[in-house]
Amino acid sequence: MNRLSDTELLDIEASDAIDAQAASWFARNRNDMGRADRKAFAAWQAEPAHARAYAEFEQLWADLAQLQQLNKPVTLPKRKPSVWRPALAVAAALLCAVLATHIGAPREIYHTQLSAHAKGMRTLNLPDGSTLYVNANTRVRVDFTAHQRIVHLDKGQLYIEVAADKERPLFVQAGEASVRVVGTGFDVRRSQQQLVISVAHGQVAFEPHAKSPVTLLGAQQRATYRYANGSLQQQTLPFEEVADWRSGHLSFRNRELASLIDELSLYRPQAPLQVSNAVAHLKVSGNLDVNDPDALLNALPALLPVKTVASADGIIKIEPSK
Repeated sequence: MNRLSDTELLDIEASDAIDAQAASWFARNRNDMGRADRKAFAAWQAEPAHARAYAEFEQLWADLAQLQQLNKPVTLPKRKPSVWRPALAVAAALLCAVLATHIGAPREIYHTQLSAHAKGMRTLNLPDGSTLYVNANTRVRVDFTAHQRIVHLDKGQLYIEVAADKERPLFVQAGEASVRVVGTGFDVRRSQQQLVISVAHGQVAFEPHAKSPVTLLGAQQRATYRYANGSLQQQTLPFEEVADWRSGHLSFRNRELASLIDELSLYRPQAPLQVSNAVAHLKVSGNLDVNDPDALLNALPALLPVKTVASADGIIKIEPSK
């Protein structure tokens, strides 16, 4: 037998240390971790070696859960031979213990990115049974593992019908903000000015940032969080107005002009819109064709005492008409 060199021994020790860390994270992830722990886990997993080690545990989970589901001896897939790693053996024992108390079929690991461009909407059926609707000019990333479901909203708007899974809540992450659900239908719109959560049915827990209190929202409730001053406003809205953009038309009643223009900007990203503070709080009612957003913009002077002014840099400003 060839004796391992000092360098090889150090490599094995380092690998075992990573395996031990991965085992610890896997055990913690089986519980409902707090926001700080989720951030710490994401930072740890950002290292390629850590991500590879964690992926091995997820594969072990899937293999062992498959054995339990079939309830009979099954030959596991053959793997390439590798140096024996004690931490990996400990992890396997840990997985068996977890399986003894968590009966059920293995959950599918799923990662994808989805983008929709101008005048486009996309629908995606997720492997957990949820359905994701993505609005125009939107970018999302879906990150499902055996222990958690996360949808990252990088920009734009989405609506999701969430399949219930009490052991694996779904989180929508929009920057620093987090929305936690088990089974519900709700809408999230993220712009440069505000974050808007609208609930069709069920209940969501909304946390604008790590240091803010959690706000519970129920059916037909909307919360608007403004980044500039950190304010949070809540209102009740008709059921049919939640994610009505999926039909191609938006209906709005007594809507603040600043909020309406913020949503209108989603459909015309090529020309920024600005609202003067003097008219920002004016209320307006009407309808918007998402395929023709300029029609509403052109109609504003007939609905409110405002005018639109195009500046040399391409920004369209909405100002008082007098």
